Amino acid sequence: MERYRSPRWLPGGNAQTIWPALFGRRRHGPPMVFRRERWTTPDADFVDADWLDAAPGSPGTATTPPEGASPGLGRPGAQLADDTTVPLLVMFHGLEGSTKSHYAQSFADWARRHGWRFVMPHFRGCSGELNLGPRAYHSGDFEEIGWMLAQAKARHAGPIAAVGVSLGGNALLRWAEEAGDSASSTAKAVAAISSPIDLTAGGHAIGRGFNRLVYTRMFLRSMKPKALAKLAQHPGLFSREKLLAARDLYDFDNVFTAPLHGFRDTDDYWARGSAKPHLQRIRIPALVLNATNDPFVPGSSLPRAHEVGRHVTLWQPPHGGHVGFPGGRWPGHVMTLPEQVMGWITRQL
Repeated sequence: MERYRSPRWLPGGNAQTIWPALFGRRRHGPPMVFRRERWTTPDADFVDADWLDAAPGSPGTATTPPEGASPGLGRPGAQLADDTTVPLLVMFHGLEGSTKSHYAQSFADWARRHGWRFVMPHFRGCSGELNLGPRAYHSGDFEEIGWMLAQAKARHAGPIAAVGVSLGGNALLRWAEEAGDSASSTAKAVAAISSPIDLTAGGHAIGRGFNRLVYTRMFLRSMKPKALAKLAQHPGLFSREKLLAARDLYDFDNVFTAPLHGFRDTDDYWARGSAKPHLQRIRIPALVLNATNDPFVPGSSLPRAHEVGRHVTLWQPPHGGHVGFPGGRWPGHVMTLPEQVMGWITRQL
């Protein structure tokens, strides 16, 4: 991936971000059928996790009920595999992502074809149902990541690897940093893809020019209604007028994300939530992959080799956009990314 080159028919970071998400082929086989399981959180809320349970030794076999099955299936608390050789991929999505996201589909397809199990726990409010408590999710939520990984471990006997995308990748790295030596008892390797590990640099980049007109509007179109629904659940939680006036993620985080999750303001949240300053603390194999033409993550903000510890591998190809990395002839596919990332993870296992 460090030598990745985008197809010549798709130049530029924005094109390599938008086209793959909308039109890139995501899988080799039939549509994915996930089994949803609801996990009760320590604060009496819930997290919905979508499982893809390929039978051990039989890539492509799914032991799942029809899509849309109700939450709660799957014997919560029971291990899904007694075979300690079957690996599990735990994937954390990006801002407003889900198992419907193009990258989730392509990584689940890789897992299905290679005999791995796959699970994506949805951050609160991202599974299609509003969560209950007066909180949502954020880029530095390492406590939630640790709890989710513990839930996955309780349900799986084999080795576990974790991949986080964008926001989910930064939060995953923060977990690895905070866990230190103890991380290896849960995950054997982690990877962060297109993650804004310098949240301040990424936050300001998405708030300018074309990014503000396209990406910021897209995110706020989803995030504002959820925030207002949260306010209806918990009257007085924040100012409705200030929320409606927010025109970028900085303003939104100032009104909603930061105060709901214990931060003083956006600047405090972005500073304390960023993974970049703490990469030397990681004690398990960690891949940090960022295209230098990512519209969300300025190349100048990316870490250099002397800023990370010996357990961290940096891949910084000049092409790929934000979670794009398209491949093949027109209209292209998004399978290069999981092949390369999971190849690296497999070597660590």
